[in-house]
Formats: sequence, structure tokens, C-alpha cells
Amino acid sequence: MSPFTALAPSLEEEVDPRVADFYRQTLRALNGADIPFLVGGTFSHACYTGIRRSTKDLDLFIHREDYERIAQLMQRHGWRTELTHPHWLAKVYDGPEFIDLIFNSGNGVTPVDKRWFRGNCRAEILGVPVLIANAEDSLLSKAFIMERERYDGGDIAHLLEANAQRLDWASLLERFGPHWRVLLAHLTLFGYIYPGQRHHIPDWVMSRLMERLADEMHEAPATHENVCAGTLLSREQYLHDVERLGYVDGRLTGASSMTAEDVALWTADIHARKPHCTAGEP
Repeated sequence: MSPFTALAPSLEEEVDPRVADFYRQTLRALNGADIPFLVGGTFSHACYTGIRRSTKDLDLFIHREDYERIAQLMQRHGWRTELTHPHWLAKVYDGPEFIDLIFNSGNGVTPVDKRWFRGNCRAEILGVPVLIANAEDSLLSKAFIMERERYDGGDIAHLLEANAQRLDWASLLERFGPHWRVLLAHLTLFGYIYPGQRHHIPDWVMSRLMERLADEMHEAPATHENVCAGTLLSREQYLHDVERLGYVDGRLTGASSMTAEDVALWTADIHARKPHCTAGEP
């Protein structure tokens, strides 16, 4: 069982009634078809932190192999589907309104796999019983979002403020893997933002991360190609590095599942989507 108890705010007040009905029908359709999914985004964040805010869409985490089945189900209900970015994101449209179907992160680092569906807490969203994405997975997916127009560090700080003492830290460290510096950066900022709550991060977590940092400082300089991993944090802000300075794009290394075509499409989408941003970026 998950140690979390979702606050389960209905969020009726934060969503236009017509849009809420679209969300509600979609959730019921997925439940009725017995297709696994997890509610994330603004809704799950409210469950874990109590922070209520308006939202322009609904984020559902799914297995990639379930997308075609979900698309057929949605189309039978009269909604349009689109595999917007094949490496991570699809959408369900009801006129101008939409739902995001997320099966990876925009940088290709955090695919939705069976680990996401373990020990999830239950909640009622818009009156529909659903499973919520785990706090650990919410933190993992938000950790890499550092665009100029969107930075999810505040969300992570609030997740930690409310839940740090209940997180599965061993699993979280394992999930970050070679990206442990990103986790350390967020934990360091958390201690700055909430100095009185620093002790909520287990000592052994900070010690292990600092040991890794110390070990790295004493390693010989890397001899491999110059890589810019900044593209794993922002799809736009480090294009100068890979296009003009000769750095290898971090998304085209073993750190990510993205292909050169994925990167090109994701980059072309930058100007098409401004001034708005989509869920789960970068």
C-alpha cells in the first residue's frame, strides 16, 4: 500500500463545467475499458500538496503500448486523437479542449513503465475514482523541466515540503541513476527554500549524493566527446551549444531514447507552440 493519502480535491471550481464534463467522460471511458492510466499534472499535485490552481488540460500517464487502444476508444466517443510527438506525447481533443496522454518525458529520459503503477493511491477526480501518479514519479518527471517559460522547481519544493518524510528515497535515487546531479540540485534548493525543513531529507540521501560529488571531483578529466546535457533540461536554451559550439546533444546519447528525428520535430515545435507551453516539458 502507498503511504500517501490523497487529499482528493474535486477541482470542480478550477475547471470550466463543459471542460470538466469532457474530462469526466474520458476518465469513465478508460475505467470502463479497464485500460491502466494514472492522473498527473495539476490534479495529482493538488492531491499531494493541497495547492489548487486552474489548469488548461488533464495529464494522464499511460503505457505506450496502450495508446492505439485508447485512441480507438476515444474516437468511438467522438473525440479526435493525435500522436503529437511519437517519442512521448499524444492528445485527445474535444474541440479546442484537450487531454495529454503521456508515455515518456519530452527529453526521452523517463518512460512510463510498470514501476509507475505500483502502490498508487486512489482519489476521486471530478467525481470519478482514479489512481494518482506516485509522488516519486511526479518529482522525477518535473525535475527536468527548466525552460525559460516554465520551471517546475517550485512544484518539486512543494512536493518535498509536504511529502519528503514519506518518499521511497532508495527508489528515487535508483530512478535518477546517472542524472543524480539533477536530484542533488533540487534537494540543495529545497534546503535553501525551507531551511527549517532540511532535516526532512534523510541524512543518508544527502551524504550519498555528496559522496558521489566528491568522488567525481577527484576523477580524471573525461576523455569522451564534449556533451551538453542541458538539452535534457531545456529543449531551447542549449540549442546554441549543439548547433554552433560543437557540443554533442545529450538527447542523442544513451541518456535518452530520442532519435535525431524526434529532436528535430521537438525543436520545430518550439516556435509553433509559443507563447503557450505543453505539459511535461522539456
